[in-house]
Amino acid sequence: MQRRLRTISWLILILTGVLIAAPATMKGNASEKQPKPELGIHRSPEQARQWLEKEVRHELVMLPYYSVFDNLAFKVEGDRVELSGQVSRPTLKSDAERVVKNIEGVQSVTNDIEVLPLSPNDDRIRLAVYRAIYGNTALQQYGLRSVPPIHIIVKNGNLTLEGVVANEMDKNIANIQARSVPGIFSVTNNLRVEK
Repeated sequence: MQRRLRTISWLILILTGVLIAAPATMKGNASEKQPKPELGIHRSPEQARQWLEKEVRHELVMLPYYSVFDNLAFKVEGDRVELSGQVSRPTLKSDAERVVKNIEGVQSVTNDIEVLPLSPNDDRIRLAVYRAIYGNTALQQYGLRSVPPIHIIVKNGNLTLEGVVANEMDKNIANIQARSVPGIFSVTNNLRVEK
């Protein structure tokens, strides 16, 4: 009985040591096998610009509070990035600037993002327009994406639709649905049709 307990305790100690050492060994082997990607190093200025645009777009879309009620746009000129658009949360403006500044190859960021005024009426309009657009059977497909492409920007009762749709019919349906919401002063449809 004692001999069996001793054997079991030795096996437990050995297995514990193996399990503790295994992740460290795996990390070492994994980093040796996988070469580090050369971020930002490209053969031509055009490729560098395309890479930087892709990275900026990715970082902006991955912001945790970025939603259909925000519109973030950017322009890349060399190693400078100019941010623009409208956000419903003040923290989103500073978060966008912070993540873009941390991208390799970005030297300066101009942050021209407008923070929309806080208004219970604007919030009511946002939700009503969201329901009207994404509740329509022809436009429901757009609501299934992680970041829906039709953005609803409301400022002082004035609505602007931003983003991209698949065809002219979807653009017109979104416009009609938005105009059906009561309490909106004006509707501007800036939706673009994908080519």
